[in-house]
Amino acid sequence: MADYEPDGTPLAVANNPDGSRAWCHIMYGLHALSALSGILTSATIIGAFVFGWPSIIAVIINYVTRSNVRGTWLESHWRWQLRSFWYAALWLLVAGLLTITLIGIPFAWVVIVLTGIWVLYRVIRGWIALVEKRAMQLPPA
Repeated sequence: MADYEPDGTPLAVANNPDGSRAWCHIMYGLHALSALSGILTSATIIGAFVFGWPSIIAVIINYVTRSNVRGTWLESHWRWQLRSFWYAALWLLVAGLLTITLIGIPFAWVVIVLTGIWVLYRVIRGWIALVEKRAMQLPPA
């Protein structure tokens, strides 16, 4: 259990907010590395993003460190990254189900391409907001 300041800010963040920002940069960098490997190799962006080791490591870091940012503007970035990963996994599952039938294969490729573009958008937009020290606008949890 994390210790908190009187205003509700976790001590880990209150004592070292730049440390949490650094972890967030690392996680965005790992996600970007996975997406880039999908662009530069025969893998798809979405496949590399969901199944690539860099993104998997980023998700593990995210879950392990998210209590450190609870109640701060950085929490929105942790949620943004997790939602990006899990929604991408969901859309990859939908694409996989579409490939069951011959008619669904072209639709599956459309889902894969569009989700890959969406993943790139999410990584780039989130990382830019982090650099500018802005919270991500998210719907309520």
